[in-house]
Amino acid sequence: MRKNQVDVITLGCSKNLVDSEHLIRQFLANGYTVRHNPDNVNGEIVVINTCGFIGDAQQESINMILEVVERKKRRRVGAVYVMGCLTERFMDELRAEIPEVDGYYGKFNWKKLISDLGKAYYNDPMGGNRSLTTPPHYAYLKISEGCDRTCSYCAIPLMTGRHRSREMDEIVQEAQTLIASGVKEIQLIAQDLTYYGLDRYHEHRLPELVERLSDLPGLEWLRLHYAYPNAFPTDLLRVMRERDNVCKYLDIALQHISDPMLRAMRRNITSAETRELLQLMRREVPGIHLRTTMIVGHPGETEADVEELIDFVREVRFERLGAFVYSHEEGTYAYKHYKDNIPIEIKQERLDRLMHVQQGIASEINDSKIGQTLRTIIDRREGDYYIGRTEFDSPEIDQDVLIKADETAPLATGQFYCVEITSADIFDLYGRIIR
Repeated sequence: MRKNQVDVITLGCSKNLVDSEHLIRQFLANGYTVRHNPDNVNGEIVVINTCGFIGDAQQESINMILEVVERKKRRRVGAVYVMGCLTERFMDELRAEIPEVDGYYGKFNWKKLISDLGKAYYNDPMGGNRSLTTPPHYAYLKISEGCDRTCSYCAIPLMTGRHRSREMDEIVQEAQTLIASGVKEIQLIAQDLTYYGLDRYHEHRLPELVERLSDLPGLEWLRLHYAYPNAFPTDLLRVMRERDNVCKYLDIALQHISDPMLRAMRRNITSAETRELLQLMRREVPGIHLRTTMIVGHPGETEADVEELIDFVREVRFERLGAFVYSHEEGTYAYKHYKDNIPIEIKQERLDRLMHVQQGIASEINDSKIGQTLRTIIDRREGDYYIGRTEFDSPEIDQDVLIKADETAPLATGQFYCVEITSADIFDLYGRIIR
């Protein structure tokens, strides 16, 4: 156990990561040494920031808590604190089942952890109030909390509450601070980006926010995550088309395409409306790369629904697509009103079928990039390769561009290079530097 050392473990999405970065800033300001996601957890204090989205994520968080508690029993670590989405949702159950944890906090009251330790909370708006855990050339910027949607399967509103947009000037100021610290790429995130402004300003303000951010000197790339198709602010497409530093990339979760499933999921959009929106996106932003997420195995899903979904994926040819099997989450509309009537084996078979089709599409799209020269940012060196990304690829979740280190002069992390794509596979591109 290392005295005065805090180990922070972050599970789940990039929104959780931002919360951890704020917490880390407070520990550093109070004189602690802080490590994020260390290989060997041995701090005097360990904080686990949990995810509670679906069953697999919940189990991962619980396993991590149990693992760290076991290290505490063996005196390998000191005090253990747990915060985040899982505790926001299941606080009482966790306290009863794992009492060895020294303190549980929800998603929004983690500041109390600082005061409970007898430490002061430092407020430094100009300093950003966070310590980045990402490489210094990119950062995530959260523009809102919560979600007002009522999707049948989703437990997020149970943990995050109603949608709350941040004040626009405050977001712009944080972006300026990040850029001044060396950040060149900002990933704009929220539970629902497209709802931004409706609660605070009573109108869609995401296009204006993106315009203001893209005007900031030094911002090379601005990327948008977690859009919603219903009531999509279409003026955003004009901004994406006109602004060179707004990545031609959009993460928009569709979940399904058959009308019976869209109704059962309470998505408030039809199959026809979804197709029209995607056609508009492709038309208004030439070359846009779309990332989406699908769910298979929702209660009531038939083979006809699955075949329609697979045909839709073949037709639209999403550049990026993830999928997961339906999880029957306590407290959701689906949990209260539907029976989880599809066996896990069938859910998994449907998922495998869908992803097999998508892998073929992804491979063909990657092959089409061979011979193209793409602007690429270098994230790191890993073994024999420099690892980079194009504007069409988000960190961690999308593919990389691999450049042989022994075939080029040294490359600088966080710098942009022109890379000719020489070969490709399903998951990555390979290239060489063009001088």
